[in-house]
Amino acid sequence: MLQVLVPIANGTEPMEAVITIDVLRRAGADVAVASVEPGAAQVAASWGVKLAADALLADLAEADFDLISLPGGMPGASTFRDCKILENMVKKHAEKGKLYTAICAAPAVALGAWGLLNGLKATCHPSVMDKLPSEMQAVESRVQIDGNCVTSRGPGTTMEYSVVLVEQLYGKEKADEVAGPMVMRPQHGAEFSMKELNSTSWNVGENPQILVPIANGTEEMEAIMIIDILRRAKANVVVASLESTLEIVASRNVKMVADVQLDDALKQQYDLILLPGGLGGAQAYAKSDKLIGLIKKQAEANKLYGAICASPAIVLEPHGLLKGKKATSYPAMWSKLADQSECKNRVVVDGNLITSQGPGTSMEFSLAIVEKLFGRERAFELAKAMVFV
Repeated sequence: MLQVLVPIANGTEPMEAVITIDVLRRAGADVAVASVEPGAAQVAASWGVKLAADALLADLAEADFDLISLPGGMPGASTFRDCKILENMVKKHAEKGKLYTAICAAPAVALGAWGLLNGLKATCHPSVMDKLPSEMQAVESRVQIDGNCVTSRGPGTTMEYSVVLVEQLYGKEKADEVAGPMVMRPQHGAEFSMKELNSTSWNVGENPQILVPIANGTEEMEAIMIIDILRRAKANVVVASLESTLEIVASRNVKMVADVQLDDALKQQYDLILLPGGLGGAQAYAKSDKLIGLIKKQAEANKLYGAICASPAIVLEPHGLLKGKKATSYPAMWSKLADQSECKNRVVVDGNLITSQGPGTSMEFSLAIVEKLFGRERAFELAKAMVFV
């Protein structure tokens, strides 16, 4: 089993951390998620997302890894730069000719500052290109490989970057095997769109209240992209745990920490309820009478609701919440949908309902929601800032 280190810190970009961890674990790598914050396993990542690490970095200082991958986000990347333990680990690792990689702010802020990009071609987030050292060649590739160093640009390039890391570690065949089930975009960097039927206005004001339930087995990439992108758009997103604790263990063992328990979340009204996928998570939603009751009330009041991946098929369909609606789901579950006429579309909006296919469509799903709530311009600005387009 190949050993991978993904450090996290307060202010780490959660999409970049979680997508990398998830994809590498899908490939079979043993990924250690390590907190760089002294004595604190839980970190406050960007956009109010709370993640719990598997270990403290200090406890892994002498460990040997096949890959060290640094997510971006600020001030996470500058915390990495100033962490002597991490600097020494990455420098020793690079000296041995092993694979070291970084995305978004981290190539410029951490690797560049440590002299680990000198003489190489590398890229980073457009906003920090001017911080790349002059001793290297700056490029604008979505993912750049040079020797044992791989760099990339932002949240919107993280899935491509992660698949490249799988290919570097395991070869092309394994990378294709991992990428296939994730329903990735056929053309990275292209414009995004949705299939819309029975178009209605989703204008609920500047601060929509959005509920995102999570449970053990929730697909972490999907949940994190939805939460992160909608918070970037200035929506008020409440993350509610269906478990007895705020901390849940997602489908690829990423530990996410909710804001509240479901019971507390039920005390308020929501403009939109969104269900991430992941088989275990979807099954937990389907069994929760309280959550199903809430979504049924939402649908009956003609308010907004949506689901992605396994959840349209496992949660909405059996509870009559797709009746008379066009929808899509994870492709392997299309057969569970009564009406499959629109399921080949990556994102389907039918009136007050939005559905989508899987991890690789989560960003399009989230941006379609932003477009419906706030307009195309805000969605496109966000997509550009994330280097999705």
